[in-house]
Amino acid sequence: MMNTRKAIIESTELEMTITRTLNAPRSLVFSAWTESEHLEHWQNAPNGFTVPTHEVDFRVGGAYHICMRSPEGTDHWLQGTYRAIKKPERLVFTHTWLDAQGKPGKETLVTITFADHGKQTELTLHQSGFQFVAERDDHVDGWNSSIDRFVEYLATL
Repeated sequence: MMNTRKAIIESTELEMTITRTLNAPRSLVFSAWTESEHLEHWQNAPNGFTVPTHEVDFRVGGAYHICMRSPEGTDHWLQGTYRAIKKPERLVFTHTWLDAQGKPGKETLVTITFADHGKQTELTLHQSGFQFVAERDDHVDGWNSSIDRFVEYLATL
């Protein structure tokens, strides 16, 4: 399966964009990104992480609550709300990490577009609202690793 990484495009130092060309049609890419029957196989987590808990109410205004467990056994909780869903073109949702007491941190906004290129799809992920450059860079690494897992999963379909 072809998976082309493009350079990160920075609108400001506190935003990031990742673009990948995937060797699968847009309808399949969108379904695999959003439907629980697919999510259980790759679940938006970096390589080596598991997702022991995930609750998703996939509708505009619906929320998600996810626990990602690191290879060392550390749990990382996050949550958000879906702001826009335009099947099979676009998703917009908030993204907030929770601290050890379950208190939400700073909210960021994630927009994912799925551009149709026949048998391929250009996936573009944009995240804004970071407080620090290091936080942005951690998300660049995490999202790229998650997309790598997603590509591996798509190859099995």
